[in-house]
Amino acid sequence: MHSPYVRVRGAREHNLQGVDVDIPRDVLAVFTGVSGSGKSSLAFGTIYAEAQRRYFESVAPYARRLIHQIGAPKVGEITGLPPAVSLQQRRSTPTSRSSVGTVTNLSNSLRMLFSRAGDYPPGAERLDSDAFSPNTAAGACPECHGLGRVHRTTEESLVPDPSLSIREGAIAAWPGAWQGKNLRDILDTLGHDVDVPWRELPAEEREWILFTDEQPVVTVHPVRDADRIQRPYQGTYMSAHRYVMKTFADTKSPTLRAKAERFLTSAPCPVCGGSRLRPESMAVTVAGRTIADLAALPLAELAGALGGTSEAARVLTEDLTSRISPVLELGLGHLSLDRATPTLSTGELQRLRLATQLRSGLFGVVYVLDEPSAGLHPADTEALLTVLARLKSAGNSVFAVEHHLDVMRAADWLVDVGPRAGEHGGRVLHSGPVADLAKVKESATARFLFDHSPVPAREVRSPLGELKVGPATRHNLRDVTAEFPLGVFTAVTGVSGSGKSTLIGEISEELPGVGRLVSVDQKPIGRTPRSNLATYTGLFDVVRKVFAATDEARQRGYGVGRFSFNVPGGRCETCQGEGFVSVELLFLPSTYAPCPDCGGARYNPETLQVTYRERNIAQVLDLTVEAAADFFADTDTPAVARSLTTLLDVGLGYLRLGQPATELSGGEAQRIKLASELQRTRRAHTLYLLDEPTTGLHPADVEVLLRQLHGLVDAGHTVIVVEHDMAVVAGADWVIDLDAGRIVATGPPRDVAGVAGSATAPYLRRALATP
Repeated sequence: MHSPYVRVRGAREHNLQGVDVDIPRDVLAVFTGVSGSGKSSLAFGTIYAEAQRRYFESVAPYARRLIHQIGAPKVGEITGLPPAVSLQQRRSTPTSRSSVGTVTNLSNSLRMLFSRAGDYPPGAERLDSDAFSPNTAAGACPECHGLGRVHRTTEESLVPDPSLSIREGAIAAWPGAWQGKNLRDILDTLGHDVDVPWRELPAEEREWILFTDEQPVVTVHPVRDADRIQRPYQGTYMSAHRYVMKTFADTKSPTLRAKAERFLTSAPCPVCGGSRLRPESMAVTVAGRTIADLAALPLAELAGALGGTSEAARVLTEDLTSRISPVLELGLGHLSLDRATPTLSTGELQRLRLATQLRSGLFGVVYVLDEPSAGLHPADTEALLTVLARLKSAGNSVFAVEHHLDVMRAADWLVDVGPRAGEHGGRVLHSGPVADLAKVKESATARFLFDHSPVPAREVRSPLGELKVGPATRHNLRDVTAEFPLGVFTAVTGVSGSGKSTLIGEISEELPGVGRLVSVDQKPIGRTPRSNLATYTGLFDVVRKVFAATDEARQRGYGVGRFSFNVPGGRCETCQGEGFVSVELLFLPSTYAPCPDCGGARYNPETLQVTYRERNIAQVLDLTVEAAADFFADTDTPAVARSLTTLLDVGLGYLRLGQPATELSGGEAQRIKLASELQRTRRAHTLYLLDEPTTGLHPADVEVLLRQLHGLVDAGHTVIVVEHDMAVVAGADWVIDLDAGRIVATGPPRDVAGVAGSATAPYLRRALATP
């Protein structure tokens, strides 16, 4: 008999304080606690990391070198641990070739159906399944290489102002400085008039100048400047089209590539019409439709659109339908197979992977999930709980890091980590049945889990104006027009895939009434350990100035640059200012060790000799926001005080100033962005857009965040949030509710709660405690 518990002893990963905990197997166990308390460190950094390490131990050493391995977690021992499958909210590298069909493997089944049971034109040769994939040479349209769109240049895009002459810069797509002058001189030498307005040149001459593939070489005699001699040289002509396409394809510079992209227009491929496939593949049909037609259908309609009389068609259709079923259960029926992966939310992507696991039929494993309810409307959360129950009943253990109260209530076992974040957390306050958490006084979760009192009534603010958006037709929105009140707090809600993010994506600074637009998302504040809390908020610049102004620094001639770990001078050159070095262990995962010279301080000994209030720069970077606020409290550094106060106001007092961006969660990154915005001196009216700001936040952190957002509205600004948390929606001034790409209800929360036919209304009524 296997052990009925996963027993963890002495877990010290990140901020965990030697945690001992027993979690039963074959249950739905939820790990919760305020943001930064250590719950992910326990579930993913310890339990899942150890399961993965043990699996790699069984792999041949040579093969192990080819796998990206994570190091062994800091834990005494774990017993009773079965194999584990992790489904995290991570973004895979965005690529236009990755789609819903490829993530779920549904595309493979559909291609097989067309290959084996499709209706072919008379005399046509039967095609292999690869011929129905735009990602293979056998199937991709030769014109657009399977992308469905072609990038072209037009005279309008290359010459935006035809009243200018070539010498005055009519051809905006050409490079500036000497290279652009060189091309103008070559045209002049070739006999073209570079001084008449562009529109007065003959059409065929304009065509040749912009689009020719010829590259004539001529001897250029530059106009002599009075102060310098310029000798004749051999110049090669390159048309504006050729220059733009070459730069776009070959340059390694993101700036040059972005500039070239401005002169390109994107249009459906004229050969395949956007289907991405060869004509012979598009000639095959199933139930009268091509594979591109079926891939564009929402999955909720796809199963019903499949037909077929042959035995092969019946078997393949049944397989496809059974694969679609778990995707529909998880509230993803609005997605089509050809929907590109980068356009999905992290929650949708995780649930697609979960749907694939449902069909795998594995049992006896631990599924470790990262907020599976993220981005889910309350109506879809009920379907998610059914799916998790099915995984459990198949003989698996489900361990979920989660903040959603309904998911916590449905759990068999609750592990509450806290009591607070960072160094004030890292302890298991409760591990047991959900109801027993009510007795734990220290728990921040208990207050929200067992308090059913309604949202207190709040006076609805009056709008200061109106912002009209639309008509918008994109993704699943069809000619939708919305009116957003200005100067109030607006919540945009609706079931998953109803078009909420697409709708607020239509808001731009060009619209009348917007003024300044600030979009606060959950994307990382940096992708390397060199980017951190202090550098992102601008706090580091001020701290470096403080150190450069000390008497010691002045005597030594140290400027502000000396106190940066990103440039040579003050940094430790052994680790290049990173504080650690990578140790390659060949068959074992690479491990990181503190730099042998600076011991992890990032700076060289001379720089560390300069102190401010008895601390060197490395020691200041190691302070938490909370400790730093005390350290700088009575100093004449108002910019530092303002920055630290706003970070404390959004609940990030536990983060270290030098904490690398790679260690921050999406919720933490979003609150850092909000803090850097809040610390600015107040400007004219600003419209703040936040897409699901409560994702990844514990209800206690949501309270802190909402205080700040309502404070912005009270200061005369506009806040628009896409939100599923009914407590947030209930506290808004105005609600816009969507379903299936159309607006079904608008108005104050109490009005929307009474709208028949709205999927949101019943849950909003419960939050408002109205009959």
